[in-house]
This record gives sequence, C-alpha cells and structure tokens, in this order.
Amino acid sequence: MTYELVIRGGTIVDGLGGDPYIGDVAISDGLIAAVGTVDGTADREIDATGLLVTPGFVDLHTHYDGQAIWSDRMTPSSAHGVTTAVMGNCGVGFAPCRPEDHDTLVDVMAGVEDIPGVVMVDGLPWTWETFPEFLDALDSRRRDIDVAAFLPHSPLRVYVMGRRGVDRELPTAEDLALMRKLAEEAIRAGAVGFASSRLTLHKTAGGQPIPSYEAEYAEIEAIARGVDDAGGGLLQFVPDLMAGDYEGALKAVFDVASEVGLPVTCTLAIGNAGPPIHLDALRMVEKANAKVGADGPIVTGQIFPRPIGLVLGLDLSGNPFVMYPSYREIADLPLAERVAEMRKPDVRERILTDTPAADGHPLMFAAQAWDYMYPLGDPPNYEPAEEHSIGARARSRNVSPLEEAYDRLLDDDGHAMLLVTLANFRDHSLDTVAELIQRDDVVLGLGDGGAHYGMICDASFPTYMLTHWVRDRPAGRLPLPRVIKELTSVPARIVGMADRGQLTVGYKADVNIIDAAAMRLHQPTVQADLPAGGRRLDQRADGYVATIVSGEIIAENGVPTDARPGRLVRGRQAAPTS
Repeated sequence: MTYELVIRGGTIVDGLGGDPYIGDVAISDGLIAAVGTVDGTADREIDATGLLVTPGFVDLHTHYDGQAIWSDRMTPSSAHGVTTAVMGNCGVGFAPCRPEDHDTLVDVMAGVEDIPGVVMVDGLPWTWETFPEFLDALDSRRRDIDVAAFLPHSPLRVYVMGRRGVDRELPTAEDLALMRKLAEEAIRAGAVGFASSRLTLHKTAGGQPIPSYEAEYAEIEAIARGVDDAGGGLLQFVPDLMAGDYEGALKAVFDVASEVGLPVTCTLAIGNAGPPIHLDALRMVEKANAKVGADGPIVTGQIFPRPIGLVLGLDLSGNPFVMYPSYREIADLPLAERVAEMRKPDVRERILTDTPAADGHPLMFAAQAWDYMYPLGDPPNYEPAEEHSIGARARSRNVSPLEEAYDRLLDDDGHAMLLVTLANFRDHSLDTVAELIQRDDVVLGLGDGGAHYGMICDASFPTYMLTHWVRDRPAGRLPLPRVIKELTSVPARIVGMADRGQLTVGYKADVNIIDAAAMRLHQPTVQADLPAGGRRLDQRADGYVATIVSGEIIAENGVPTDARPGRLVRGRQAAPTS
C-alpha cells in the first residue's frame, strides 16, 4: 500500500478512552486508512517516536461567527489542537438578518461577546440575509480548521419580530409558526442545532437585555419543533448563572427537549463561595437523563476546566481603574505614555483617591474582587494559591488592594495582566471542577474562541488539560486517555459528528502529534490583527509537533503552514460504515 501520510511509532491515544499503545497511523484521502503496524510507503512519513498521537480536538463552544468570515485562521483554537469548532453559541450571531437590522446584531454581539463594533462593521460583508445564505458564505471560504454553526436565537427573533423582538415582546401565533419554519430551514441547510441564552449579564452594547432574554416555553418549543421537523439537532442553552436560576430556566428547556426528543447541553458554573447551586443543575441533568438507555446522556452540563474569569490589563478592555474619571483622562494615551503618567506620584495619588463613575462594562463589577484576583505570569498560573491574590499581597505589604493592583499593572512596562476568577474556583481550588470533569453527563467547553477579544483568552483550554490536569497538577491529576476522550470523541458525539474524534479506520483524519514533555502554555499576548486594526488576546503553546485536518498538516512545531483544508460541517455527520 501507498499512503499520503504515515505517522510512525507514536504513542496512540485513540480518543475512546483505551490504553495508549505504540503504533502507526496511515492517512489517505482525508481519512484514517490504517492504525497499528502499517506496512507500505507514503508520500510523507513523520517519526513520532516518544510523541503522543491523538485525534484532533472538538470545541463545542466558540464564537467564530465573524472571524470565520474575515479570517482563514481560527486562532487561538487551531493553535491548541482544535480541528473542529462549533459557533453560534449563546444565541448570538449574524444570521438571519435583514439589512435594516445589521446594527442591532452588531450591538448584541458587541455587548455579549466583547467584539468591538468597528471590527464587525469593517469585517462583515453582509452578503447574506437568511441563515442558509450565511452558511453558504461560510462554505465559500477556506480556513485552517472545520467550523459548524448553531442557529442563534436572538437573530432569529429579531428577523421574525423586528422591533418587537428587540423589545422582548411576546410572539404571536404567526411569529411562532415562522420561527418553527425558519428553524427547520436552518437545520436542513446545515445548522447543527439551536442556541439560546437568558443570562442576565448578556446585554447589548447599549446595556439592554438581549432579545432572547426571558423567552417563554412556547417560543423555545416552537423552535425546537422546527429543529425536530428537519431531523433533529443539539439545543445549547445558557441559564441565568448569576441568579442561580437553574430551576426556572432549565426546567423549560429540559421539558421542551424531553417533549420533542432533542439533546441539550447547558452552561454549568461553580460558585466560588456560598451555596453549591451547581448541584441543583446536576440534579436536573440526572433527572432528565434518568430514562436514557445505553447510548449515554442526552442532557449534558458544559464545564470550563479552569476558573471562569477575566484578564485585566492596561492594554486590554478592562482593569480596576477603567471607571475612574482620573484614569479616563489618560486612558487613550499610547501604553508607554500612559505608564509614564501613572508612575508620576501626583497622577498615582489622584487615581487612587478618585471615585469610580457608575457607567461602564457590565463585567467591571469584578474588577475589584481582590481576593479572587491574581497576577497572571508566564507561564500563566490558572490555579494560584490563595496567598498570591491581590488582596493577600496587599495585606502582606500593608497597603490597600487598589494600590497593589495599581503597582502590579505597571509591571513589565504596563504589559502585566491580572486574572480575576469569577467562578469555578471554589475555596480557591479547582477540586470541584475535577469532580465534574469526570462525570459522564458533563462535557468540556466554554472556551469562547472568537469572542471577548480584550478580556478573555480561554480557547487554550485543551493545552491546559494536557499540561495542568494530566502532567503538572501537584495532586488530583487526571488520566491521559480520559482527558483525550473528553477533548475528542465525547464532544463529537454530543454535537452529532460521528465521523470524527477517534483514531479508527474510516474516520476523518484530524490528528494531533504532541510532545507531552515539551508542552507549555504561554501568557496571552495582544495582537492587532482584527479588521479595522482591532486588537485581540492571543495565546501560544509549545509542544504541538503537528496538527492535521483532513489529512493536511496545518501547523508544524507551532508554525502555521499554507494548508487551508477546513470546511463548513453541515449538520450531523454519520459514522463511517466501513
């Protein structure tokens, strides 16, 4: 036999949870052609001795809806072994949309996902109106990895109801019928499901609740039935985590899913303190899955494997002083000039004694959570000890936390970053996260690649799983086969892509070759590579010897190639028959 590519002598981790073993992987025509001991020759061979060979990773929760239009690289995700990314999460996106509603959807995306409006205005050609036309626009472009899309609730609501949808009025019977019809149309065209949110913090750039907020049972049911009319798909939902509104929000969605017969994945977060409200959600998940057979849970909680939080800095969207009038006076200065000003004693005194204004980003309430705020170094520490918090450091120096934060932001000539851990860091530990990761009814996600460009850089979580959780954590490490399974075949199964996520003959040849010992996650950096010169956080990693999509190498040793094999995945994919 002659193959296009053979990976020789690597430690194969199959993606199904099996024990690793030494073997070869052969690839031809974009598929896995042979696994084990491979005879024959190849156009190219890679010596993987001492390296891990895994399936490509599947990321269920991204927001590349815009980036997949204006860019051919889905970074940071593709730099961290992700070969399939699902977008349209949280019910926000850019289709369907009439021309007169472009500004409305930009306002929603800017507020919910922290993407500057000017970036979207400059980067989106709006060559579509309907959701099928948006999928065609995605399909006409080439990129490094595969993408798939949910039908997002807020654009659908605005498309059907216009201003009434923006104002969150109740839909009429005619509105519901049209939503059902358009949902069926979207699934038939290739949407992998439907996504919605009722999170209080999900507001427009103008500060208003998003159109899908508080949508009632009848509306969710009508759309779900449209999904079912076209053959089914996954429902993705964000409950009101801040209010602990699992019972009120999830019951409606779970009841709809049970009635219609659709799978659901919902955002799950662990409070840092107080009552363990995530247990209420887990009990609802367990109840919803009680009658499920051998195929596994159809309702899953989606958990992020490190603290849910914000990255703050002088060169980013937020920091503890962005709402202070005295800081705003210098906020638009170039970074070096701003740092020079902030180092002046009189400027320092004026800012530290100022009173913050009432307006600002809705997440800036967290910018003074001193006991849950930590310097983020290089390599970044996402499970820091409690004594390293800004609050603890301030107490040890006998200064105010505001002073400590001020001084730390000036480190590295103003490039220093602070991590605010908003959730998942219960008792200043990830122990509870570890328990959830190992549950069969919980799936990894919430990396948010393509969104929160100036405040979050969480799409690197696959690398964090392999470094912190498998290799570096002092106690409570997780087994490599389980982690690879959670990054590959599990999310692939949940989103209905049965053609990928495992190293098995006939499956899609999405593969990572990894030097586990050399793997390292770097501190995020600021890149000015968005449309209109917009900036975003990016994050690199060492240890990815090669990432392969459909048999083509898209990166070697962290350096991208010219290959752009990524395609739009239209709808659910069947498993290979042979």
